[in-house]
Amino acid sequence: MIRTVTVAAAASAVAAGLWLTAAPDAAAHGGATGIVKERMDLMKAMGDSMKTLTAMMQGKAPYDADTVRREAQAIAERGGDDLVTLFPEGTAHDPSEALPAIWNKPDRFKALAEDLTTYAEALAKAADNGTGSGMGAPSTDMNAMMGGASTQEMMGAGSGGMGAMMGGGSGPSPEALADMPPQAAFMQLSNTCGACHDSYRMKKD
Repeated sequence: MIRTVTVAAAASAVAAGLWLTAAPDAAAHGGATGIVKERMDLMKAMGDSMKTLTAMMQGKAPYDADTVRREAQAIAERGGDDLVTLFPEGTAHDPSEALPAIWNKPDRFKALAEDLTTYAEALAKAADNGTGSGMGAPSTDMNAMMGGASTQEMMGAGSGGMGAMMGGGSGPSPEALADMPPQAAFMQLSNTCGACHDSYRMKKD
């Protein structure tokens, strides 16, 4: 039996786990200089934006469309080529946590960076669409909103995790997401972040 799960609950769980454990903190920046420090600072800024969004998606903070739009746009402006150019070859040294796969599979890394901007922009456009039955309310069926995919399919369960799901998913288009409640775009944005970190960021012990 496929469980009915709210978009808000599923997306916020992904984002909370991702950014609370993966976003670099001040201590992690010790010794970082030049472009390595620049990209670590960028990742921290995006992590702060995701934490703000996650709190609203989880119902732990009041939903505010202006804040959603502002934080989503801040993420969008840090994705795409602006993100990719911060990872030139030869910069995989300490304290960087970037994996060699970034340079071994540059096309996929670039595609995920572009997806980051695409889904963040969709979230910004969806900010004024309301939140359906409310943040955390159990009556919004994620399966219906995400085009019929089950929760396990969306999260990549049984197929290598979120990273395996990205780069060929069958979810709604960015244009469709922009017309949906913001939870849908947030879900895609969170999954994109997770896919990138799964494949390209060194795992912590």
